[in-house]
Amino acid sequence: MNSVVLIGRLTRDPEVRYTAGTQMAVASFTIAIDRPVRAGGEKQTDFPRITVFGKQAENCEKFLAKGRLVGVQGRIQTGSYKNRDGVTVYTTDVVADRVEFLEWGDRNQSSAASRPDPSFSQSQQGADDFEDDMPDSFQAIDEDVPF
Repeated sequence: MNSVVLIGRLTRDPEVRYTAGTQMAVASFTIAIDRPVRAGGEKQTDFPRITVFGKQAENCEKFLAKGRLVGVQGRIQTGSYKNRDGVTVYTTDVVADRVEFLEWGDRNQSSAASRPDPSFSQSQQGADDFEDDMPDSFQAIDEDVPF
């Protein structure tokens, strides 16, 4: 299983580029994640690079800015390339399937009135429709029945 869930703050604004041919948006940014500090230990921070594709990448460009808190769900992907000196450089990135905006706001507007409800995230759109389809009560599962 290759699954990762991270919460951290952007270290810079997302960079967006578009693929040749299909013109799909690809956003990349880095988040800062503090490690738990043990008694007497020093604070340590990790800086994983995040890559997002498609409409989510465009939304990241529009709404995310340096310092904003985000939640990322995705997978780890490793790779390598040769730099200008011919030395092989190894990379580890997180390819995001889902980006949750934990702090909202348009990058160009700082007015609180322009911000949507922070408890409503991009992935929750349509969640209300799902809840309407749920029955009012559920039948308990008999624990003696083998699966």
